[in-house]
Amino acid sequence: MIQSLDRVVEDLVVVNSKLLLLIGPPNSGKSDLLGQLAKRRQLQILNVGALLSRELLTIPGPRRHLQAADLLKELADDFTSHGLLLLDNLELLFDKSLRLSPLDLLRRHAQARRVIAAWPGSLVENRLSYATTGHPEHQDYGCDGLVPFRVN
Repeated sequence: MIQSLDRVVEDLVVVNSKLLLLIGPPNSGKSDLLGQLAKRRQLQILNVGALLSRELLTIPGPRRHLQAADLLKELADDFTSHGLLLLDNLELLFDKSLRLSPLDLLRRHAQARRVIAAWPGSLVENRLSYATTGHPEHQDYGCDGLVPFRVN
């Protein structure tokens, strides 16, 4: 599977979309596959949950939503190498208090570089989702502007 992923990552250089999402159920191996890609390409993975939350803790709670996107951009710039950014543990981006649109945020990052991210949700009938309908953090998106890569 890593060879297939590596080929798709190379193809992102010439296609219109530079955002690739690894999509699969929990414990399907998304993080492991991302780790293999990082090792193969000698890159570091940006653990969004750990590093962004650490940065956000230095900001008063009511102001965090104002700086979350900028802090993520700074982290992304630091972790980008050879025009490639690897992201894992995105769940924090769905926190309602941050007032972010996670997929739109990833798409913006993919305008400047290839972005490979482990998506913490599902893909059903060409719709990406995070959390179940009725859950306070539920999000639903179309697949325009991204390349889905299923991990089972």
